[in-house]
Amino acid sequence: MKKILTIATLGVALAVSGCGKSENNAGGTVKREAGNWKTDVKLVKFEVPGMPAEMKDGMAKMMEGASGMDQCFTQEQVDKEDIASELAKGPGNGGECKWSKKEVSGGKIDVAGTCTANGQTVDMAMNGTMEAKKTDVTITTKGKVPNGQGDMEMVLQMTSTHTGPCKDGAATTKS
Repeated sequence: MKKILTIATLGVALAVSGCGKSENNAGGTVKREAGNWKTDVKLVKFEVPGMPAEMKDGMAKMMEGASGMDQCFTQEQVDKEDIASELAKGPGNGGECKWSKKEVSGGKIDVAGTCTANGQTVDMAMNGTMEAKKTDVTITTKGKVPNGQGDMEMVLQMTSTHTGPCKDGAATTKS
């Protein structure tokens, strides 16, 4: 179960760290507006062979718990954002991603590849749109169940919306 959570968390961590960010290149990619952003996470699909229903429910609740998170981004942070370098870094904790497709331009995100963290390898794909005041990305994570009972698949939808100026000029998160 712990390894399955690692796989799932990998998708969320990568999405939160990388996918709200935009790349400023000659293609005229959309830059996010500085200010307060609210992120909502929805678990669209979560299939793991042999996983008890209560564990699936727990996972859905954990994802919903990530919803409603407020983050403040200063103009300086927005100016420095670079999704390409964020994606190259992977999911942290010594994780690494190799991307077979990495198209981030013109307000669209279309990324696919393989990520490894804590000995687990998963296929990841991120597709969506990115605008100055809203990002909407679907993250699909697929991998082998650690106990050898088949394949797991998780689909998350992550929507971030610009809600106005930062509160107190500091990063805030709702607990």
